[in-house]
Amino acid sequence: MSSGLPSLARAAWLVDPPTQRLLALLAENGEEARVIGGAVRNALIGEPVADLDVATTVQPDEVVRRATSAGFRAIPTGIEHGTVTVVVDGRAFEVTTLREDVATDGRRARVAFGRDWSVDARRRDFTMNALSVSADGRLHDPVGGYPDCIARRVRFIGDPERRIAEDYLRILRFFRFHARYGSGAPDRAGLAAVERRRDGLRYLSAERIGQEMRKLVVAPGAAATVELMSEAGVLPIVLSGIACLPRFARFSALSAGLGERPAPALALAVLGTRVAEDGERIAARLRLSNEERARVLAAGALGACLGTDLPDERTVRRLIAQDGPVAFRDGLWFAVADSPTPVDRVRLGALLRYSETWEPPSFPVSGRDLAARGIPPGPAMGRRLAALRAAWAASDFTLDRDALLALDPADGDQAAAGGTAN
Repeated sequence: MSSGLPSLARAAWLVDPPTQRLLALLAENGEEARVIGGAVRNALIGEPVADLDVATTVQPDEVVRRATSAGFRAIPTGIEHGTVTVVVDGRAFEVTTLREDVATDGRRARVAFGRDWSVDARRRDFTMNALSVSADGRLHDPVGGYPDCIARRVRFIGDPERRIAEDYLRILRFFRFHARYGSGAPDRAGLAAVERRRDGLRYLSAERIGQEMRKLVVAPGAAATVELMSEAGVLPIVLSGIACLPRFARFSALSAGLGERPAPALALAVLGTRVAEDGERIAARLRLSNEERARVLAAGALGACLGTDLPDERTVRRLIAQDGPVAFRDGLWFAVADSPTPVDRVRLGALLRYSETWEPPSFPVSGRDLAARGIPPGPAMGRRLAALRAAWAASDFTLDRDALLALDPADGDQAAAGGTAN
């Protein structure tokens, strides 16, 4: 262990039998293996440790052979890049052979496998991510990441511009890690390099940008970080449009104050949409799934209908029955984030909790009821059922089957044409 560095010998995830068995297996015949990256970083700053990444001098094919011989499951997740997933007693480890870059193009690196821990460390992105620990708990810090980690300072390894030019996604990772782990102002050299190299983001695929942005917008420091991204000229490139920073700041403060962790799609809707066309733009730019796209569009549409005043419970019930509880909550968040005046957090929290527990009763009218009254199956029946359902919701779900069937068609049609605002 280097002078002044702590030991992680008592870390539960390190002394866990599956971890020790894997590290021992990989260390046979003079080889070496260490846990590296996120687990080490999180352990040092008191954050939860989830996934374990292991770096080793063992070649990928030999990792597979050793794991299989030991009775472990080996999955060649990215074996061409040196990564094998090894499952030990139900726990998955990402095992990657030490590497060095042969060529980079700003998107992906072509690598060669090696045995030099320092060379492998220097090709990584941030100093806090190059920390590693041996099976006995010894901490290894070849690039000065320990003080940065403890200070929660996200700092590029070596020359920031060179690190960024190797993979422009590191621009977004710089901001995401700052939003998730950073404290205080961002590293000045890193931020300056990001500003100079920001146009490189245009070479990245929508999928890679979307993956980073989904994580960034729900990080604890997202609001302050997207402000930095805007000032650095990064956000307009990422979103292909104008961001709604004040709304996103209010949204972040409200959700944090209520202990809510918003879905990435909702956070992206709040940040990047003003009109319906913005939702389509965000969905395409970040390559959102169909479900995420629908959620972004619904949040903006329902939020605009709700207005900035908190709805009463009767309106909540009607909108849940009409749009579903998830769409209602997304729309409510969108609406309150747009409010120019302070929001009653106690009442907002109560409405959110109510929306999670209330379920609409079963609609008492069926297609068979309408068929018995001479309305044939098809578009006409569909329109009539929709009109009756709207009238039922407008009555706060008090009209029974007979009362609904007795309604004049014009009454039901009028209810169906009603708006969704308070």
